[in-house]
Amino acid sequence: MTEPGEVGVRLLERGYELSTVTVVPESHRHAPNLRFDFPAAQDWDLIVSLGAPWSVYDDAAIGNWIGGELALLRTAHHLGVPVLGVCFGAQALAAALGGSVETARRAEIGWIDVETDDPALVPPGPWFVWHFDRCVIPPGAVELARSDVCTQAFMAGSSLGVQFHPEITTAAVEGWLGNGGAEQVARHGVDPDALLARSRAMQPYVRCSTRRLVDGFLDGIPSRLPASQAHPARRFPATTPAEARNLV
Repeated sequence: MTEPGEVGVRLLERGYELSTVTVVPESHRHAPNLRFDFPAAQDWDLIVSLGAPWSVYDDAAIGNWIGGELALLRTAHHLGVPVLGVCFGAQALAAALGGSVETARRAEIGWIDVETDDPALVPPGPWFVWHFDRCVIPPGAVELARSDVCTQAFMAGSSLGVQFHPEITTAAVEGWLGNGGAEQVARHGVDPDALLARSRAMQPYVRCSTRRLVDGFLDGIPSRLPASQAHPARRFPATTPAEARNLV
């Protein structure tokens, strides 16, 4: 399953309790169109929506559950429960709030720098990316960072979506490559061995950058919430729609 990784490590350090919800287990990764009952948004103080190898708009593949995830994120937003959306999770957040998701003009796989308007919150990178779609941010959201392919970070109220992977670990990259990802990245001109070696070398930097991202996100929540919605956050579910093989 998609692990919270470095994001989860920092949240634990900040005093959160983690509860991980897996929507599509490994045994169904080739038949992901399951029925799933999502938890109620009001039961959580923070929601992290992680990755999946499908497209948000692919009803044939995930139509039985994607509506439930979008409803969860939409309700959380309206209740003032902060959401951190990562890759597929960022795209789902955008779609839930009135934006959309579309095929990117080219895949982004590997390590990239981003152009950031708020480096204290979103460091410029390098960040790990592996996706084929892009989000069109919802009305009222603010784009915080971008690459030459797509929006890389946006803020909508108390919620943050990032197209890159702040949770990434070397073990996760190795797992994705070993589960069919090596052939996929090779088709897009990326050497899987070089990608893994770079990921291993980048891990200390990712840990530092992810701490900055998570801290900036959490510390800014009170100022982004109306007074009527402010509350002390203590625990969150990390929604994981798929095994972390090749994240959209």
